[in-house]
Formats: sequence, C-alpha cells, structure tokens
Amino acid sequence: MMFRVLAVLWLALCGSFVQALSLQEVLQANQAAVEKASRKTVDAVLSDLVTAAAPGTQTFIEKWADRDVWMRKEDKLFFFVETDDKKTYTLLDIETGAPISEAQKRDLKQLKPNSGVRSVLASYLVQFKLMDPEPRRRAQALQSIERDPDESHYAPLKASIEAEDYPALKERKERLVRLLAIRFEPDEATRIAAIESFRGNLSVEARAALNPIVETQTVFGVPENANIARILRYDQGDIDQTTALRLASAAGAIMPQPSLPERKAALEANIVDGVVGGVPLHQLDRQAARDAAYEALAKAGAVPDWQAAQSEQDALAEMEFAVVYTEPSAAVTEAAEATLASINQSVGLYQALDLGLDALSLASIFFLAAIGLAITFGVMGVINMAHGEFIMMGAYTGYVVQLFVPNYTASLLIALPLAFAVTFGAGVAMERLVIRWLYDRPLETLLATFGISIALQQIAKNIFGTQARPLTAPGWLDGAWVMNDIVSISYIRIAIFVLGVVFFCLLLFILKRTRLGLEVRAVTQNPRMASSMGINPDRINMLTFGIGSGIAGIAGVAIGLYAKVTSEMGSDYIVQSFMTVVVGGVGNIWGTLLGAGLIGSLQKGIEWLNPSNTLAAQTYMILFIILFIQFRPRGIIALKGRAAGD
Repeated sequence: MMFRVLAVLWLALCGSFVQALSLQEVLQANQAAVEKASRKTVDAVLSDLVTAAAPGTQTFIEKWADRDVWMRKEDKLFFFVETDDKKTYTLLDIETGAPISEAQKRDLKQLKPNSGVRSVLASYLVQFKLMDPEPRRRAQALQSIERDPDESHYAPLKASIEAEDYPALKERKERLVRLLAIRFEPDEATRIAAIESFRGNLSVEARAALNPIVETQTVFGVPENANIARILRYDQGDIDQTTALRLASAAGAIMPQPSLPERKAALEANIVDGVVGGVPLHQLDRQAARDAAYEALAKAGAVPDWQAAQSEQDALAEMEFAVVYTEPSAAVTEAAEATLASINQSVGLYQALDLGLDALSLASIFFLAAIGLAITFGVMGVINMAHGEFIMMGAYTGYVVQLFVPNYTASLLIALPLAFAVTFGAGVAMERLVIRWLYDRPLETLLATFGISIALQQIAKNIFGTQARPLTAPGWLDGAWVMNDIVSISYIRIAIFVLGVVFFCLLLFILKRTRLGLEVRAVTQNPRMASSMGINPDRINMLTFGIGSGIAGIAGVAIGLYAKVTSEMGSDYIVQSFMTVVVGGVGNIWGTLLGAGLIGSLQKGIEWLNPSNTLAAQTYMILFIILFIQFRPRGIIALKGRAAGD
C-alpha cells in the first residue's frame, strides 16, 4: 500500500492531479485516523493527502510529525496553534497559516503521534523534499536517504530525476537510484543492470549494497529450486565434521551417537537385579560385552540408539550439503559476484597504491632525518649519536616560535631558517669543542656523542618538561588529499615529501655546483691531497658538521608538525637514520635517497603483512639490514675515500 502511494507522490507534486478537496476537507474525511493515528492507518491518510495535493500539505505533515497540530473538540477541525501565555491559544489555518480565532486549552486536543507514526511521516517528508523548489532542501533529502535508505524512497526518487535541473544533484540522484535498485527493483533485468553499473566502483555504499546479495548459508542436502552456490561433501573435505553433524542432526538424517561416558552412564542407570541389557554385571569387564548390553537396551528403547558397526564419519560420507544463496535469482547473484570481483581487483590495486604512497611518505621522513647524518658521516667518519637530539632541538625551536608568533603560517616560515641557524650553531660548537679532538678514534667519538645526547635530552626536560608540546601546522596543511575511498595522504606528509625533494635538489646543487661542494667532495675523496691543494680540511669538517646538524633541525620542524614533540623524539629516528645511511652508502646523497626508499618500503610492507604488531616490523627490518650488509657492506652506492674506509 505504502509503495503505491509513494509512487504517485511525484505526480501529485507536478500538478498531474486536479485539486478537488481542501486540506481540511481531506483531514475531516479521515478524522478518526488522524486523531488516533497508527502505523496501520496513517498510510491511508497520507495517500489521500497526496492525491488531493492541497496547498500546505507538506507543512501539515511536518507539523504533525513535530506534534504541533491541534484538534478543536467542538467540531473536530484541525489547526496550528500559537500561544504566549499558555492560557489563550490562537488558532491558525492549516493551509494559509492565517489566524482564525482564539480558544482555551481545555477546548483543544493536541495530536501526539507515536514514534512509529512519526517515522512514517518522516519518510513521506523525504519524498516531498525531493521535489522541493529549494536545491538545499533537495540535497538534505538525498542525504537523509543515503543515511537510511528504504524501499519507500525508491519510486519517488527515481521519478524526481527527470525534473532535476542541478547537475550535481541529478548525478547524486542517479547514483542513489542505482544503489536502491540493487535492493528494491522488482524487474530482474533492471536490477542486474544496476549491479553491473558498479563494476570497479570503490565506494563503500556499493559494496554494502552488493554484499547482502552474495550472502550464503549451508544446508543439509541439495534443495530443489534453490540458488545453489556449490555442493559440499564431507568425504572430500569440503565441510568439517562438527558442522556436518549439526546440520544432519537438525534435519533428522542422523542421530547423534552417544559417547563412551554417556553409554557407561546409561548402563549404570539401567542395572536391574545385577543384570543390565540381559548381561550379568560380572561379565561387563570387556568393552565388547558392554557394547552388547547397550545395544540390547537400545533395541528395547531404554536408551538412545547406537550403531556400533557404523561410525558418524561413515554416515556423513554418504551425505551431501549445499551452500545456498539467500538471494533466489541465480542471474542476480552471478552479476553481483562478477561485480564484486571487479571491485575487489580495483580495491587491491588502489591498496597497493596507498601502501606505496605511505612508503614514499615514510621514506621522505627518513631521508630528511638522515641526510644530515649522511653528510657528516660521509665526510668526517664521525658516528654522531646526538644527531637525533638536533632533530629534537629543531622541533622545540618551532614550538618556541609559535609561542611568540600565533600565525601558524608565518611561524612556520620563521621556524625553518631559525631551526637551521640554531642547530647549525649547536653542531659547530659540538664539533669545535668535542669532535675535533676525537678524529680517527671512533669508539671515543661514539661514547662522547652518546653522552651529549643524554645531556641534551635532560636539558630539554628541564626547560620544557616531560609532556609533549604542540607544534601546530597551518590551516592549509589540515586534512588530506583524497583520491577515493581507499587512497588518501595527509597534506602534512605531502609537504614533508616536497621539503625532502627541495633539500635533495639543494644539496645536489651545493655539492656539484659550488666551491664549498667541490671542497667537501675533495676532502671526502682524499683529505691529504685536498690539504696539499690549499683546502683547509679542518674548516670543511666544521662547516660540514654544522650543515648536517642544521638540516637535522629543519627535519625536526617538519617531523614535529605531525609527531609528538618531546625530549625523546630524536631517539625515535636515530636508529632509522643510521640504517638509512648504512644501507644507502655513507656520504652519498643518492645512496641516502635509495636507502630511505628501501627502509620506508620495507617497514610499510612488513606492517601491512603484520598490522597488529608494529614492533615486529622494526625487528624484521633490522634482521633484513643485517643480511643486506653481509652481501653489500658499503651500501647500495659505495664511496671511495675516507668515508669508505680506504
């Protein structure tokens, strides 16, 4: 009944019916059903309202659902009401809203439809809004249907497409009609066409509409005229014994065989004068005698039947089971299976793309964190365990800048060069005060820089405390770039990737096109020869260490935009930084880039295989790197010279 009413709703709104009755007259014709509305009677009332298409019908239904309709007891007429003092009520015409008269509350009865009636009214209102002249209200109606689709929405939604003049809304309506057709379209050909239209579609709504079609249940036997997905046999391992036995027992095809303890208890319960099942008790010392006694009791009907000669497995081996679709149409399920297969294929491809983007994003973070270490380690051969603390110093520099510059974009533009300057100065001071006295003494250098690392962490704790500090990204970095329902990447990670590319190009330019880069490469290849050519290796070491530390500071600002800023944040990246440098090849920017890509891809790949245990990704990654350096100890791109140990 309701589906028929909704199917003619759109015609009524377009003026296809000639108005014969006023809204009040229609309501008076259904007075009793309106006054005491129920889910069974409200459809008939709404059907008459739609057919009459009287002015004010939509407003009346809205007011009715909101319990804002009143009935005058004297003549049973319906009104809207306005009141200020809660004593005298102004009656408003339900069609025009114009004041008619005043009445006392005792002369009126407020209509209070229950929740079931209100849900029906709300469903009708959605249909009205689909044809509303206001595009905003039509969009709200579509959103309401998308949130809670119902069979009653299908016909009027389909009918409203032709009159829709907004391309965006029309596209949404057409897509929503196809989704509803999958569930509610009675014509099989139209339903199959709607299913096939979603081939390769990645939306969650499409999969939610298709998955119920391919739902199955396993039943005993092979029922006739059923939409069978496949036949199962126990003797071929298609179905486990527990499930097969449960289904066969429920169908009455096999009686559950009593277990040995159950048979023993049955024998004990049927002992009469020292005899059970015709066998004296002193003869029940063998299992065969006990089985014979039980069979005798079973024949007499005293205990459940038990077939000693045939096991449950033997009985099940002769039986067939079927996996049956809940959807009765084989053509529909075939189309749904094919469409879901194409969707799953597309989902797999885009999941691989999403995983690749995640790996690229992580690689850019590792590259930024490791590039400074690669320069210092490559030129100077210094194992700087305090490199992570320079990252931490850069992040805290960004935090301090934001305390004084509340504009996040401006503070970021200030923080990047300032972080470079702060950590550059700290790196130069560290090199001049500590590192320069420990060249060619790697163990002492490692211990010294490790001690500096601990000291810097403690200083940060004393200044900023142990709680994480916020480093807020500008508003234009909020959100994510979304390609579809599967592939997305945050704008912050895109910005870090761009920053990594910029630094990669900048460092290549410095090393290949500037005098400083020429001197750095000369010292890297052969410091003694470079010294004899007028280059001061001591100065180059100082500048190189400062530049490497400064880049770590910039990396700290970038990383702090999405990670927590704490005194220990540097320790989260120092291990990956060293792994990146070692795998890529010390002192080589291209090697660092390749090493970061390999480490990032490996970590994301392991996390995808084992998403519940991120610690396993770290462990497996370290094991892989240990194996890798066994075969390529100098990394992907090996340098010659001091950095390579020549």
